Amino acid sequence: MNPDLAGLRTGDLDTREEHLYRLLDRARDHDDPSAIAALRAMVRDYPDYHRSLFTRAMNQAAVFADPGLRGPLLDALADTRYNCQAWAAMGCAAMGVREAVPHLVDLLDHPQWIAVDEAIKALGVLGDVSAVPALRPLLGDGAEWVRQRAADALARIGGPEALEALWDEFEHRRFPRIGYIASGLALFTPDIIPRLVEAAADRDPNRRYWAAVALGSTGDERVVPTLERLQAEDRGATVFDGEVRVAAKKALRTVRRIQAAVAARAGQA
Repeated sequence: MNPDLAGLRTGDLDTREEHLYRLLDRARDHDDPSAIAALRAMVRDYPDYHRSLFTRAMNQAAVFADPGLRGPLLDALADTRYNCQAWAAMGCAAMGVREAVPHLVDLLDHPQWIAVDEAIKALGVLGDVSAVPALRPLLGDGAEWVRQRAADALARIGGPEALEALWDEFEHRRFPRIGYIASGLALFTPDIIPRLVEAAADRDPNRRYWAAVALGSTGDERVVPTLERLQAEDRGATVFDGEVRVAAKKALRTVRRIQAAVAARAGQA
């Protein structure tokens, strides 16, 4: 047996884990074909290896990505006995296994929080619009982290259905703090800017507040006059005592910070 692969099978678990990390280092830093082959073989025959090795490997799955691992990853995604579905989801995201989308949607009801977390993130990475109807109800989940993950995933997926899901939550605000919705909407720039500018003139100070936050996150120069007006004139306060003018002031700083970062990257190109 190849010694690189044998090192994943023999010795105590600590020794095998150390060997795995060395393989990952060699694959990442040196593109070592033997290390990459051993890592791929472990995934192909994942039930024969300790789950701790599989989970650690999936944390760096992009290092040894290969189209031939689609089948084993899909098997692991459905394998409740091996109980590494969260990490299989991570691997599917890293390797672009779009066939995993229906299985990932099923994992949204998984009893383990980490499986739900990785399924939501993977759906966002894979970017399949068919996942939007399953992700949309999570914007109303009782756990804030689930709402945040769902908003992030919808923003990454993009498209009109994802935008409308986020906008509906922005308009109806089932929860007082929706910074994650504002951040998600900002990714739909430039199309979202007119809606947000209109919202910044709404009678509801809560709506103006979150519109300001979202406008700032766009980093677009066109939002500056609206934010300057809110900073200078708006004395409204939200249900959690946030001030619209303060949100606008912070948003203006965010715009400048984003613009400076963009200019710096352009200068390095």
